[in-house]
Amino acid sequence: MSSLYSRSKDLSSRSRKSLSDSPPSSPSPSTKTFRQDRVSSRSDPSGVESPSDRLSARTSTYTRRENRLASLSKTEDDSASKDYKKLYEDALTENEKLKSRLQDSKQELTKIRSQLDRVTQKQDRISERSSVFESEKREKEALEKRVTDMEEELKVLTELKSDNQRLKDENGALIRVISKLSK
Repeated sequence: MSSLYSRSKDLSSRSRKSLSDSPPSSPSPSTKTFRQDRVSSRSDPSGVESPSDRLSARTSTYTRRENRLASLSKTEDDSASKDYKKLYEDALTENEKLKSRLQDSKQELTKIRSQLDRVTQKQDRISERSSVFESEKREKEALEKRVTDMEEELKVLTELKSDNQRLKDENGALIRVISKLSK
């Protein structure tokens, strides 16, 4: 008796699980007839089920289960195909956004490269100018040094010329004095 009780408990928990697993919906016509069959078999005064009743109950249970699974898979397929379609559309939209962002990035990269080239050329010109400026500055310094050296030489030359002129004058005066003395 206890094994019968535990079996009926297992069956009732299984039926609860299978009912709770299925989505809430109105009972199908086959489910209604099955329930009526179960109720009528319970109310059978003899209380004995025939093997054909058991077979039909199993068949109807199997059929009901198949119908329920088919309807579930249809709704899942419909929702899955809708989900896939939506996912596909979302992916396409995202791809388009990414493509436009990539295009914008490429344009920005091209713009930045051209700016970099201009700046590099400018720096090259500046560095050339600075190198030219440096060489010109060195040349100028060398020329200034040469000019100061020449100015100093010119001073020395003027001093020498003045000394030379003074010596010539002294020499002429000495020659006159000597010529007067010798007369």
